[in-house]
Amino acid sequence: MALLKLNLLFLIFFAVFIQNKDAALVWNPTYKLSWADFKGKPNLNSDAVAITASGITFNYSITKESNNDVLGFATEVYAHFYPKQSWYKIDSVNNHILSHEQVHFDITELYARKFRYKISKLKVSNSIKKQLKKLHYDINTELSEIQHKYDTETDFSRNFKFQAQWRIFIETELKMYEKSQNIN
Repeated sequence: MALLKLNLLFLIFFAVFIQNKDAALVWNPTYKLSWADFKGKPNLNSDAVAITASGITFNYSITKESNNDVLGFATEVYAHFYPKQSWYKIDSVNNHILSHEQVHFDITELYARKFRYKISKLKVSNSIKKQLKKLHYDINTELSEIQHKYDTETDFSRNFKFQAQWRIFIETELKMYEKSQNIN
């Protein structure tokens, strides 16, 4: 038994230290993106000077009785930033644009929180799998729409007034959904 625990501990230790440093970043309130996080190759044919690739990851498990009735479920929801798909044009960016990209990631976290909140309101039923999949689809649709609206209203960061308003709006919304951050 001691050998099994030691081997398991070694495997966990080994797995933590061999993780690819370019793996997805989980949103964290104390960590702000830096240009070093953007590892993708820039698209020189694009008018964009930077792209933030972020998204919501979601998984669930369902507990059933022997007769297949659902007893309960558990979920995990995270906002991720994908370094290898995120890029910037080194001669065209500045801290203002980085701040714009951070808000894209913050918006992703906001919708992860909204997703967790909606999940917390679900009742255990035999249709829970279908409900979870629909919520996941709906939240991703909303996320896509709000990301587009953010870029449109801020003119991709060029409208400083709207950029500042959006940053404040997202910070306020994140605080409002803060309690949903840890519902999994």
